Amino acid sequence: MSAPPLSRRHRIRRAALTIALATCLGAALANCSDEAEPAAGQSVASPAADARLARLAQQAADTGSLGVIVRVDSGDGKPVEIAKQAAWTKDDHRLAAGDRFRVGSNTKTVTATLVLQQVAQQKISLDDTVEKWLPGLVRGGEHITVRMLLNHTSGLGDFLLTPQFLPSLTGQEQRTWTPQELLAITPEQDPPTEPGKTYSYSNANYEALGLILEKATGSSLAELIEQKITKPLGMKNSFLATDAAWPAGKRHATGYEPDAKRLKALLSGTVDLPEGVGFAGPERPGDNVDTAAIDPSWSWAAGGMVSTAQDWQRFLTALMSGRLLPEAQMKQMRTTVDAPEEGGGYGLGLIKVDTPCGTVWGHTGGLPGYSSEIYTDATGTRSVTVFTMTNFGIKEKKAATTNKALVGAATCQMLGKPQPSDSPAG
Repeated sequence: MSAPPLSRRHRIRRAALTIALATCLGAALANCSDEAEPAAGQSVASPAADARLARLAQQAADTGSLGVIVRVDSGDGKPVEIAKQAAWTKDDHRLAAGDRFRVGSNTKTVTATLVLQQVAQQKISLDDTVEKWLPGLVRGGEHITVRMLLNHTSGLGDFLLTPQFLPSLTGQEQRTWTPQELLAITPEQDPPTEPGKTYSYSNANYEALGLILEKATGSSLAELIEQKITKPLGMKNSFLATDAAWPAGKRHATGYEPDAKRLKALLSGTVDLPEGVGFAGPERPGDNVDTAAIDPSWSWAAGGMVSTAQDWQRFLTALMSGRLLPEAQMKQMRTTVDAPEEGGGYGLGLIKVDTPCGTVWGHTGGLPGYSSEIYTDATGTRSVTVFTMTNFGIKEKKAATTNKALVGAATCQMLGKPQPSDSPAG
């Protein structure tokens, strides 16, 4: 099916479905206490702190997040694992901390790591033009470099809300998209931006990077992920999705989004959705739709991975502690451009946020029914994950407030800082 043209006022800024602004890390972490940091090796984690985190998680689930998985590893003992959900969702699935989850644009950090591994081997240069690797495939590719793709300064727009792609995004149309097809429908930014000048998030950047990786190595992206990342790190529950299917006999979280009427009301004034456009899937209580069967394979190098909280923290801590890249490439990865909408700076597939609790590094992700935030400290010693069983659904004010409070409390606990008040309002 096709959809009427969308207003060009809207410009994609985040991963997959973060038009809803599922989270705002900077605001979330502003709730963290400003008290003096504990001495090295000291932690403020306690049964009482864990209980407060559990209460916030249940409150978030009950006020619009529907279900949350929180995993906090302070680097000094057994991680805290919490899974809470709205009561009605238990009829579909009993959520557990180890459930598989679509991690969306956190995949970009894996893609960037693979590219930088090739840079270290001098098979790819950050200054190579896109035209060199993908001749004729990307408009203006002769002026766009690999570095610009990695840090979203390429000047490319995003294909997500184009009339051609919107039906696939919402699951109303079953179509397998190739990266080449997605790049062909990618519009220019509105207004146009010269390559290398301004940060503007675009999934098209990472579709192009996936193709460059495959051309440079002669291997498929899925093979590279397995050979270079998941197998060496023992990430047994992580893989690149090639269709909508979940592995048989394995647990996974069920995702939800608002139905068409509620979605249009939520996004009023932000995105001009065509009348009746909504997510495909079984209807659920509270004007929600079960989106677990929507095919995410289009997101590929930009957001196609499935993982668990434990697996992804294993990857991110390995990366940040220097196990996956040489020092020179880690320095390049951590070199950021100004990205206010991300709450700080964007490096090469990596977000940096300076908070009252300390500096965190990581990424966010969003796909229909799935929102994720995963961060570490600067050394990769401590890590935190917050998975949320909706994306658009936490645009509602109360849901957004409780979700931010949860992220703030979990991150403060990860960094060994005193937690903020139980009140989501801070």
